[in-house]
Amino acid sequence: MKKTMLFAAAALFMLASCKQETKTEIATGSGLLASQFETVVDGKDSTHLYVMKNAKGMEVCVTNIGGRIASILVPDKNGKMQDVVLGFDNIKQYEPTTTNFGAIIGRYGNRIAKATFELTRITYKLNANNGKNNLHGGPRGFHTRYFNIEQPDSTTLVCTYLSPNGEEGFPGNLDVTVTYKLTDDNALDIAYKATTDYPTVVNLTNHSYFNLSGDPNNTILDHVMTIDADQFTPTDDELIPTGKIETIKGTPLDFTTPNVIGDRINDTTFIAVKYGKGYDHNFVLNKPGDLNNVACKVVCPATGIKMEVYTDEPGLQFYSGNFLDGSETGKRGIAYQKRAALCLETQHFPNSPNQPNFPSTELKPDSIYTSRCIYKFGIE
Repeated sequence: MKKTMLFAAAALFMLASCKQETKTEIATGSGLLASQFETVVDGKDSTHLYVMKNAKGMEVCVTNIGGRIASILVPDKNGKMQDVVLGFDNIKQYEPTTTNFGAIIGRYGNRIAKATFELTRITYKLNANNGKNNLHGGPRGFHTRYFNIEQPDSTTLVCTYLSPNGEEGFPGNLDVTVTYKLTDDNALDIAYKATTDYPTVVNLTNHSYFNLSGDPNNTILDHVMTIDADQFTPTDDELIPTGKIETIKGTPLDFTTPNVIGDRINDTTFIAVKYGKGYDHNFVLNKPGDLNNVACKVVCPATGIKMEVYTDEPGLQFYSGNFLDGSETGKRGIAYQKRAALCLETQHFPNSPNQPNFPSTELKPDSIYTSRCIYKFGIE
């Protein structure tokens, strides 16, 4: 009888210990729990939460679906750590979503008109998901795909994906590697590489939504923006470039000197702002290919957090979260309202496959596609 009681007591103790262990799971600095990112995709691929930390305490979390950045934790002017990107706190919300929070975008970032392009005298019909156009690679673009992720060290993640010939209508088997590197000067360095076995088009980018206040209940309208670009690519009312390249001087798109984002965002007397319902434009960078040049800088006055963008791409898409509408509830139970964040997507120009005067996005089997984007954080 005593032995039975002892065994029962031991079992209860172990059960209580297990429950206690579950309750005391250590969260990441941003509050994400690794257990909430564990699932199996298509019965074979397991998803996880991967965490990078540098010597200064900056933290970046990434998960497999879309190779998505789930959180970026940086210090504000008072030394308080702030999570400056939108996202979800569990993998289930990433699985069905049509949003691009934190995702690797491909095969083609931005729009391709009428979901069609011609290459090597062959016309390719893509899957349309933005009216009659193809946006960010289509409805099953890279933002929905499983990336294999390896972590060689505490500050590096290597994300790989093989996009098969014909996926979303694009030709060629595309072998993609995206490497996230967290540096000790608080920069997230993103290096893209791709090869193909057949002529195709490629334009990879990242679609993180930034709010440097650390609180998406606030909009980004008070953020101060500078973009080193004197020109942009105007579009029609479907946000498809006309093929022209025009000056931004004297327009609401002129961020060559620091300007508060909210000051001119509703100036619909300028047709480009009307079409974009705010800012949703490709800026033609003044120093394409120069990774040492600050292509863009954003500062939040409330937290003092600044973010600088460096790239070797010719273009930068500035999107001010105009289509967020509160229908997505993210981390900390916050519903993401209109203009709760901004995106800065380094890129070749939208619809380049149909605009021969734009920088080419063609990738041939004997070439290697490369691209770099660095988001560097600090205090203003």
